[in-house]
Amino acid sequence: MSAHDSLHFRILEDIAHELSGDINFPTCMDAALLVRNTLKDPFANIDRVVRVVSIEPLISSKLLRLANSIAYNPAGKTISDLGTAIGRIGFDSVRTISLAVAMDQLLKSRNLAAYEPIAHRAWAHSLDVAAIARVLARRIGRINPEDAMMAGLVHDIGVFYLLYRAAEYPEYRSNPDAMMELLCGWHEGIGESLLHALGVPERIIEAISDHDRLYNVETPCNVRDVLYFANLLAGGDREWMGEYSDADAQELRDADRARYQDLVLEAEDDIHELRSALGIRQ
Repeated sequence: MSAHDSLHFRILEDIAHELSGDINFPTCMDAALLVRNTLKDPFANIDRVVRVVSIEPLISSKLLRLANSIAYNPAGKTISDLGTAIGRIGFDSVRTISLAVAMDQLLKSRNLAAYEPIAHRAWAHSLDVAAIARVLARRIGRINPEDAMMAGLVHDIGVFYLLYRAAEYPEYRSNPDAMMELLCGWHEGIGESLLHALGVPERIIEAISDHDRLYNVETPCNVRDVLYFANLLAGGDREWMGEYSDADAQELRDADRARYQDLVLEAEDDIHELRSALGIRQ
């Protein structure tokens, strides 16, 4: 039993209570939730989505920027109308970008100030994983690149939420070891519960389940497989994943990483494009 178990029990009990009822999301999540609720309606059309997205100018501007990127607009003809932009990039991208904007704003919240270094490393890693996953999905050809990108963006959302909530517990601020133990042990489970509450499609949640676990993949055939390799290629052995003492397991991870190492260079443009669309400095 860990020396920090009693501390973890308090925050995890509070989070479990919150996730089982009406979640008090950070304000920056409100717009993403509104977009989510609109897109859940099978009869939602572009005009209705435009009206909802227009409520949050920040999301609107990011969608326009993405629609004008090389990946979605190779002809280079400027798109200035939000409806045209959404029609070009699709509803899946609207959902992804709105959630990405919310996560980026969460990083700028006062609550995460105490944990800014690790929060920014986690976010940079998520962006890299998202871009690499999209490139790998495109290469394979059987997997929706937008699903792969979204899975990459949100696979570590539990890290951000735990950091956000831990700010309310002074004991964590003075105990970095306890903070890292909390992240290593609980970010995956908390992240899945949070994504359920956010209404993220079940196929995405299934893809990120146990994403830090080593498993044998001969040929990537679904979003889960793609996320596994993208996580490794982006430097998946992150500090909040804990240590791997099994030399054989680490050797297998290194071998899996080497199989698609060339994708890292191929994904550089996608990484730049995604960061640019979100207005994030390189």
